[in-house]
Amino acid sequence: MRGRARTNGDGAPVEPAPELLDTLRALDNERRLQILRWLKEPTRHFPRQIDGDLEEDGVCGLLIAEKLGVSQPTVSEHMRLLVRAGLVRARRIKQWTFYRRDDERLAEVLRALRAL
Repeated sequence: MRGRARTNGDGAPVEPAPELLDTLRALDNERRLQILRWLKEPTRHFPRQIDGDLEEDGVCGLLIAEKLGVSQPTVSEHMRLLVRAGLVRARRIKQWTFYRRDDERLAEVLRALRAL
């Protein structure tokens, strides 16, 4: 029913888990959503990298910053939130950080939202 909160068997409202709320906050930003869309098909959206494979290792944070048109510290903050939410995995190669989508975690989030 619209407008009514879901309840458990005892009639108490069902609250989303705190980690789901953190994830939803990470998704509440158009730039972060754009990054996730790009990371879904990295070879389509980013040029080849000298270090790291786009599919296996992820995309260098500098390439993400460049494509997004923001500074490296700004993209680092966006990526920190996505990593903390578990939506993206970070990997260090040499002095660079590479980012890859965690599609399993994204599927978990969708299942959790459907269960609300």
